[in-house]
Amino acid sequence: MFLDKIKQFNIILASKSLRRQKLLKELGLEFEIYTKDGIEENYPKNLSKEEIPVYLSELKAKAYENIIKKDTLLITADTIVWQKGQVLGKPKNEADAIKILQNLSAGKHTVITGMTLKTQQKQHSFYCSTEVFFKELTQDEIIYYIKNYKPYDKAGAYGIQEWIGFIGITKIVGSYFNVVGLPVQKLYSELIKIMKN
Repeated sequence: MFLDKIKQFNIILASKSLRRQKLLKELGLEFEIYTKDGIEENYPKNLSKEEIPVYLSELKAKAYENIIKKDTLLITADTIVWQKGQVLGKPKNEADAIKILQNLSAGKHTVITGMTLKTQQKQHSFYCSTEVFFKELTQDEIIYYIKNYKPYDKAGAYGIQEWIGFIGITKIVGSYFNVVGLPVQKLYSELIKIMKN
């Protein structure tokens, strides 16, 4: 059984995200949380779309190399919002959040999470993409959401599980949980793969 096999590992999730922590817990896994400040999340400008979060998840895994022991399985992740050939990051301030949500209004964007699983023996990276469609958001809706939910820690300046997701998202194609913060179904299947090898 997969869960018995993976319990042989001391699993470490290298993430401050409460959403990621909650979703990983729902998989039935026991894990420790490690966080580290000062990891520069810069990537080469020639990278595009899914290459970016995969590169960043590998960068994070490298930063935690020294804590990986014989029985350790490290999990790192990075999520980006991709629209019209560019990354929409976390908003710097209220004006930036308004601008980002105006860009997402009445259109489609892609949420991409890159993940890296690392042990002493191997490193395995993968990604998951979800297309998200927004209705046309009014300025009042955008300002109400930002004032009340302060989405400054979220790529794309929104949380699908919050008010703006309830009233604004008309359709998604792909994993809902990926948009929340962790593609748990994809992670589960990739964990099974590395347990077999």
